[in-house]
Order: sequence, then structure tokens, then C-alpha cells
Amino acid sequence: MTTDLQRRQFLQRMVGTVAAVVVFPMLAKAEGVVKMVQENWNLTADEWRKRLTPEQFRVLREHGTERAGSSPLDKEKRAGLYHCAGCDLELYDAAHKYDSGTGWPSFYQPIRPEAIGTSEDRGWLGVRTEVHCARCKGHLGHVFEDGPKPTGLRYCMNGVAMVFKKS
Repeated sequence: MTTDLQRRQFLQRMVGTVAAVVVFPMLAKAEGVVKMVQENWNLTADEWRKRLTPEQFRVLREHGTERAGSSPLDKEKRAGLYHCAGCDLELYDAAHKYDSGTGWPSFYQPIRPEAIGTSEDRGWLGVRTEVHCARCKGHLGHVFEDGPKPTGLRYCMNGVAMVFKKS
């Protein structure tokens, strides 16, 4: 009986130690990234209008969609990074871009999972998963489960919501 109790106490201490050494620092780092990402981007509509073109404002702040095939970023083939047009956060790497045939720039993964956020979008097209910038909360597009390997995801983005910066 004593041996079982000692073993249980030992395992509880080990789990506590692992949590203190591994899990809690990871959570603190993630919380720090989220805090850093969200700082100073709670702008008014007028402040956003001053920063963005009318089409960028419509897409990023009013959850609009650009016309398919209208963005030069859909045909962009150079190496580089795609940044949020609202706050300049790095979102997607050109290495993860592919031609989905939809008329919008498509990627199979973001540059970092914490660069984007998602939410449920219930509209006349049904339930979709909206993708937004983690920093400024600007609407970028939607993610679908019909993409290529390795993720099987298609991040279908509005080109006007992003700025391309070549490497």
C-alpha cells in the first residue's frame, strides 16, 4: 500500500515538474505572442479609412470579397512573403502558395499558426471558416478542406487584403 502511494506521489510530482518546466513556459510564450500581436490595432473606422484604399477597407474591415481573378497576387510566382495590408504582419510564405484555379491567391498553410485567426462565418453561402489577421483582425478570406498535401487545406485569400514583399 505504501509503495502504491509513494509511486502515485512520485508521478504527481513528475507531472507537476514537466508542467512547470515545459508546458507553462510554452503557454507564457504563446500568450506573449498573442499580446504582442494584438497591441495598438484597435483603430476607429475613420483611422482605418486613412490607412487603407477603399477596396482594402471594404475587404479587411467590412468582410468583403474581391472579384475572382482581379488580384495580381493570384498570378505572383516570385519568392517572398505576403503581409497583411492593414498592419504589415507576415501571413504567408510564397513557398506555401499554389494555383487553386479559383481566381484568388491560395496557400496550404500560414507562415505561423499564430499569424492568423479563424471564426465561423454563417452567411448565405452556408457555414464557412473565416480567416483574419491575428494582429489587426482584418478579414483575409476563408479556409477550406480541399487543399493539397501536406495539410489538405486551402487558405483562399483576398489579394487586396495582402501586400507581397519579394525576398
